[in-house]
Amino acid sequence: PIMSDMMKITKFVPEDEILKEFAKRLARMRKARGYSQTELAKEAGIGVATLRRIEGGQDSQFVTWLKILKALNRVAAIDALLPETFNSPMAEALVGKSRKRKKLSPTSGIVWGDEAQ
Repeated sequence: PIMSDMMKITKFVPEDEILKEFAKRLARMRKARGYSQTELAKEAGIGVATLRRIEGGQDSQFVTWLKILKALNRVAAIDALLPETFNSPMAEALVGKSRKRKKLSPTSGIVWGDEAQ
C-alpha cells in the first residue's frame, strides 16, 4: 500500500531525516505485523528501550537494525542494500550491444580463389 505521508529518500535528504523516516516505516511495519514494541524487541533480542529509541528516530547501531529486520522477516531487504553481484550502469548498457562473431570451421564450404580448381 502506498502511504501519502511517506518520504522519498534520495541522496539529498539529510541523514537525520532519513533516520526519522526509517523510524516511521519501522513502527508502521511492526504494527502491520501485529507486534507490540515488547514483542518485537524480544523477537529481535534487543531491549524495549532500544526499540523505542529507534522508533523515535534516534541513531542506533547497524547491527540492531539487522536484528530487527531479521525478526520482521525482512532478510531480502538486508540483502538488497548491497547485492552480492553489482553491475555498473555502463556494464548494464553494454550487455545488449556486444555481439560475438560466428567462427567458421575449416570445412564451412568457403573456397578461396587460389584453392578453386
